[in-house]
Amino acid sequence: MRLGEPHGGKLVSRLVEGPERERLAEEALELPKVVMDANTTMDFWQIATGGFSPLEGFMGRGDYERVLAEARLEDGLIWPLPVVLPVGEEAFSSVSEGDEVALAESSGRVLGLMEVEEKFSVDLRAEARAVYGYDDPAHPGVVKVLRRSDKLLAGPLRALKEPSLPFQELCRTPEELRAEFKARGWRTVAGFQTRNPPHRAHEHLQRIALELLDGLLIHPVLGEKKPGDFKNEAIIEAYRWLIENVYPKGRVVLSGLATWMRFAGPREALFHALVRKNYGCTHFIVGRLHASPSGWYGDYDAHDYIRQFDEEELGISILLLKGPFYCRACGCTATDSTCGHG
Repeated sequence: MRLGEPHGGKLVSRLVEGPERERLAEEALELPKVVMDANTTMDFWQIATGGFSPLEGFMGRGDYERVLAEARLEDGLIWPLPVVLPVGEEAFSSVSEGDEVALAESSGRVLGLMEVEEKFSVDLRAEARAVYGYDDPAHPGVVKVLRRSDKLLAGPLRALKEPSLPFQELCRTPEELRAEFKARGWRTVAGFQTRNPPHRAHEHLQRIALELLDGLLIHPVLGEKKPGDFKNEAIIEAYRWLIENVYPKGRVVLSGLATWMRFAGPREALFHALVRKNYGCTHFIVGRLHASPSGWYGDYDAHDYIRQFDEEELGISILLLKGPFYCRACGCTATDSTCGHG
């Protein structure tokens, strides 16, 4: 794959426009309604707008099982995390394969439709072990899996409306960001994933990208994180100040990513890279403990995991950067790769 090309070669759009949208919205009123939680609603929107390309709907069993076993879709394309539609017992029992359902956010507002191609049950602990390497509910990602329904519906979706999102005006779609990069004349763009306000170590990594490439996308996750994490308001305000007062004008774009933290460590690092590829990034920064809750993964497990995959197949160049520190002997900021003082 060429750098900057959407994953799978095509930017997916499941958005319905014009008279067809009005017609389907009327039809949706007569369909069984499946209410999605906030996390699943964000997954719905990423599928609809191409952030999760090549997915066109929630995963069926074939994709789900191969993702867990090999971090690939059923057709062999790299994809490290399951993207599924969990439902309660009542909805699962009342819907048959071949039915069409209306997909609604938690308020009950209908956002789209889905053709139910499959319904199946899964082993949540087995999923947790495959994705996280653990099934201990003390892990902040594992507990999200274990509290979820084990009953899944799968099939292609069609989006009629945009969901209610945090910092809605900041959550630009892949198509919008790609147009922004093109308008700026950027040929190379690094994506930076974060769930925190900036600190000196992050700034160091971002400056490396600015030294090497045309532009930088700072793309904080705005969905569910874990208890004690910073609020979105603090993250956005801090980055706005940094961009306006520190970085060179016109070199950095700030946009929100409407998805949630899985805390899946190495697998999520790869997932973050592929998603940013869909948003138009040619490069992606993976530093120390990427998407890794404290105490569960080694500092650079994500680096080792990503090295298993060929860059040409990934279609995005991964900047595997070490965590910086100040070395008194060197008298400057350094990393394990540039300083021998231990």
